[in-house]
Parts: sequence; structure tokens; C-alpha cells
Amino acid sequence: MAKGASARAAARRQKDKWKAKRWYSIRAPRNPWSFKVIGETLTEEESYLKGRPYEIMQNELDGDFTKMHVKLKFRISDVVGNDAITEFIGHDVMKDFVRRQIRRDRGKIDDTIDVVTDDGFFVRIKPFIVTRSSVKASQKSETRSVARDVVMKFCGQSTWINVQKALMDGSLEESVSTAISKIQPVRAVFFRRSQLIQEGVVVDDGPTLEEIKAEEKAAKETQESLNETQDPLDSIEAEDNGATTDTQVVDEAPPKEDTSEDAQPDFESMTVAQLKELLKKEGLPVSGKKADLIARLTE
Repeated sequence: MAKGASARAAARRQKDKWKAKRWYSIRAPRNPWSFKVIGETLTEEESYLKGRPYEIMQNELDGDFTKMHVKLKFRISDVVGNDAITEFIGHDVMKDFVRRQIRRDRGKIDDTIDVVTDDGFFVRIKPFIVTRSSVKASQKSETRSVARDVVMKFCGQSTWINVQKALMDGSLEESVSTAISKIQPVRAVFFRRSQLIQEGVVVDDGPTLEEIKAEEKAAKETQESLNETQDPLDSIEAEDNGATTDTQVVDEAPPKEDTSEDAQPDFESMTVAQLKELLKKEGLPVSGKKADLIARLTE
């Protein structure tokens, strides 16, 4: 009994580790994503965060649904307050997407290219080329050579930030496709994987974290003020008064603007934060550009 009582007393004195942990916002790199919040994580000490990997699908980050098969890889490099700042370390194309491109009557050409960017970043890129028909070994060799020249020339003249943009928006894929189409018609060209091997010179361009947080705070305050000024009772009374006035002067006054529930607000004049708030109230997704948000609201 004494032994059991002492064990229970020791368990009560034991520190609850969950109470000591804090939530941290995971932010994308400064360039080209301007410290966008991409997730949250829980930890007890800041030192445990550094070096922790984080993955997110590209369509969740930039709203491009044609990139649902692309997984972006980040690594936490620094912690500022409650914000964990990451660095981009590469991407992966989902294996299911790669398998869907391969058929018996098509040619498959892949390669591994190690390049050094203009600002000294050592990167490994793996292109994947699918031709419209079967190809000979000599055509595969020539295609690899042409694709390698295009990739190495572009990366050698570009910074790591520009290489990231070219990988994400598909411009580098188009350049490779145009060059190798002279050898053999191609069906698909994409980069199956990219990997940051060694860092180079980091360029601090773009808005700072303080500026981004100030913009987020201002947008939040603006949204809260709009919510406070919109009193449901006032809007109901205004609709009732408007309906009474319309009934009295129906034969005299010119037609007024439609104030019924079917009338849609002017979404174009709203900010992205306001549009996202409307989507949240309707239970709709809030990802995408402003045009996508407006289209989703008007459906």
C-alpha cells in the first residue's frame, strides 16, 4: 500500500508537458510567398522547431488547382516570437500522377541534373519526359542532352528564387518542351523532383515579417469594424421602411434599385479578406485568387 501511495503522489507531482507547449504559426519563406501562413505546430521549446520539415500541396498554397499533384517541401529555419519561418527545400510530384502518364506505346525519359544557381545554391532537379510514341535509345540520349542544356543554362543565369518560380508556374517546363519537340513530339514534360542540396547567398528582398503582420492586423481590424457596424435589427428595419415607401409611391416614383435578398453585393469592390469572410459564413472554401472567390460566391 505504501508503495502504491508513493507512486500516485509522484504521478501527481509530475509536470504536464502539454500545458508547457505553445502553438506556433508556420510561415512560408519571404520570397516568393511573403511569409504566408501555411500551418501551425505545437512544441515545448523553440529549439525543437528548427530543422523540422513541413509539407503542403501547391494548390493549398497558391490556389492553383492544376497543381494538386505537386507537394512542396519546407524546413523551419528560424523562430521569431510565435512565428516559425521556413525555407523552401524542394518539391515532389505524386507517384500516382507519374504512373498515369506512362503507357505501353509511349516513351519515358528521365534524368538527374545537378545545377548551381547564380547566387550559389546547389540544387538537384529531376526532369521527366513522356513522348507521344516509342523512341530509340539514340533519341533518348539526344533528348536528355538537350533538356540538360536548357535546365543548366537557365539555372546558371538565375537566382534560386527565380528557379523556384519557374518550377512552380511551369515556365521552365515549357522551355524544355519547346527545345526537345524538335527531336521527338512530346506528350508531357514536368520536373518529378527538386531538392536543395546546399544553400548559397540569401537575398532579403520583399516585405519584412513586421510589415506582413501589420497588414494582417489592419485587415482583421477592418473586418471586425465592418461586422460591428452591420446590425441585423437595423438592416431589417431598413428593409421594412423601404418596402413601405415603395408601396406608397409605386405609381409616382421611378423604379429603385433591387433591395431584396436576391440582390448580390458588389463583390468587385470588396477586399480579399472580406470575400473570404463571406465564404466562411457560407461554408465554402476560401482558397484561390480574388476572381475565384467572386466566382464561388456568385454560383
